[in-house]
Amino acid sequence: MNIRCLVVDDEPPAISILKSYISQVKGLELVGECHNALLAHEILHREKVDLVFLDIQMPRLTGMDFIKSLSHPPLVIFVTAYREFAAEGFELDAIDYLVKPVSFERFLKAISKVKKAMGHESPANENKDLRSNEAFVYVKVDKHMEKVLISEIMYVESWKDYVKIFFDNGRFLLAKKSISSMESLLPQKRFIRVHRSYMVPIEKITGYNNIRVLIGNMELPIGRLYKQQVMNVINSKG
Repeated sequence: MNIRCLVVDDEPPAISILKSYISQVKGLELVGECHNALLAHEILHREKVDLVFLDIQMPRLTGMDFIKSLSHPPLVIFVTAYREFAAEGFELDAIDYLVKPVSFERFLKAISKVKKAMGHESPANENKDLRSNEAFVYVKVDKHMEKVLISEIMYVESWKDYVKIFFDNGRFLLAKKSISSMESLLPQKRFIRVHRSYMVPIEKITGYNNIRVLIGNMELPIGRLYKQQVMNVINSKG
């Protein structure tokens, strides 16, 4: 039986990303989308909804107040740009609390929690889902959000208020994002910051010494403040 999902967010790009993620996970079904909590009320009255992806800061009625107004709310995953509401969100029995921008890998972890709560999946099947979906993130390029496959990233370079994302095939994207926010977006188990201006996928480090790492034929500097962490991670993989 599919998990019937409703997306409630006043930002169209956020809705588009969640719809894309939902479409890629077997067992999820999108039954509605809307831009405010009042419209969400109407959808809940006419549709069976198992799971709501809910923004918090919306006009007229916040996501928190919306949930409080329901006598029998569905499962909820809050999706918001504000970290400070997390405690209150979990007090409302939210399954998870996702901070924008949400990576696909983080989305999958939240869905695993939902499936456990509903008794839909065993741990073995959850791991199969994680392997079968190619992880990706969305970044803002010019005036649109562009999909980036995590496995294709060669390294990331800070470029003032932007980052350059370099890929295996030699191309790159210039995205409106700081390297620190990019660091929080990419999975920590797969990427490491080696310098204030560079972060790299751990699995693509082909060599190193005390002052630089080798990514393919590209040499990138190791910053003094990052040296110990880089060495610890590299040595732990040996």
